[in-house]
Amino acid sequence: MVTIRRLGPGDAAVVMAAAELFDSPPLPDATARFLAERGHHLLMAFDGETAVGFVSGVETTHPDKGTELVLYELAVAPAARGAGAGRALTEALAALGRERGCYGMWVLTDEDNAAARRTYAAAGGRETKRQVMVEWDLRTT
Repeated sequence: MVTIRRLGPGDAAVVMAAAELFDSPPLPDATARFLAERGHHLLMAFDGETAVGFVSGVETTHPDKGTELVLYELAVAPAARGAGAGRALTEALAALGRERGCYGMWVLTDEDNAAARRTYAAAGGRETKRQVMVEWDLRTT
């Protein structure tokens, strides 16, 4: 059983201590900015005092739609996978979105990421018709 904790301003050290959960080491300035933004959410799962996963979400508001929540990233430590931490994190983010008045939540994942797809389905997500993602690398253009 994991404990989910919502991080906020002042929790940068918690993020830095869980660096192995991220794709790259967290950047201090970006971490502080993310944690300070009202519509940015970082939830972390703990087994005792050890961080075993996180989910990040970003609220986005549009004039004719209202506010929705984007599940930006989900990560679970290899040793904790398959024990429900990913599902608990996803459900906690959805609950936070409901609490904050979001009308929906969505995430993109790779077609061949079976573990992520199982996790999202177990947490109540449903897959929609095939979408096409278009991206720009703004660092090079």
